[in-house]
Amino acid sequence: MIKRLISAISILTIVVGIGFSGVYINSQAQTTSNNTLKESTTDSLTTDSTDMSDTICATDSLVAVNDSLRYTTLSDADYRRVAEELGVEVAAIKAVVLIEAGAALEGFLAPGVPVINFDPTMHRKMKSKDTRKAPSDTKIPEGIKSAYGRKEWQQLINARKTNIDKANMGTFWGMFQIGGFNYKLCGCESVDEFVEKMSHSEVAQLELFAKLIVNAKQVDYLRRKDWSGFARRYNGPSYAKRGYHTKMANAYRKFKSQEKE
Repeated sequence: MIKRLISAISILTIVVGIGFSGVYINSQAQTTSNNTLKESTTDSLTTDSTDMSDTICATDSLVAVNDSLRYTTLSDADYRRVAEELGVEVAAIKAVVLIEAGAALEGFLAPGVPVINFDPTMHRKMKSKDTRKAPSDTKIPEGIKSAYGRKEWQQLINARKTNIDKANMGTFWGMFQIGGFNYKLCGCESVDEFVEKMSHSEVAQLELFAKLIVNAKQVDYLRRKDWSGFARRYNGPSYAKRGYHTKMANAYRKFKSQEKE
């Protein structure tokens, strides 16, 4: 059903993205997200994805992505719904978004074009049996106004011309900056499915994040607002040097105070 409702620009993105079917907002947000990405290593939460035989989609009870929500900005009701499912506070989820996506709290550069950060180091570590390549004349999606966004998408497109799967897995996607190699932890059967959902809506991005932190056993740290514990697993072992735990704690207090206004 999703594919039948994909717009022309989204179709372009998907064709560019996975060959046969198809994440800055401002300069400050771009810098913040890029720094976050550079701290992500295979020693972080992502290493849990090596054996997924026992992984469950513990948040399958979440409302399924609806096509009518396509590309829309998350509402407070969306945050509350998922927060209640996870047993965490809305302010805690928003704190993660602020650190990962920046002050704009957005997951898209244009309709069907997620915010991304292509990580060359992570890309080189990826392995894939899939040999698909994007055509040599593939262009970046239309509608990206930010120079930073165009740069990241150009890097991704160039990598896809060598190997689509490796490129998508070596990229961090959406408002939560989830590495494509985490697709199984997000409840997806393939990285193609992961990219398609990331390109669908911010609601889909939120639900992928929810499944990730449950399956990666990180949700308890967010429930307890153990920022050091969460950041260690979400941002990698250098989280303290970058101050991610402190930034998240400050962001949480900010959003919590806004709830009382």
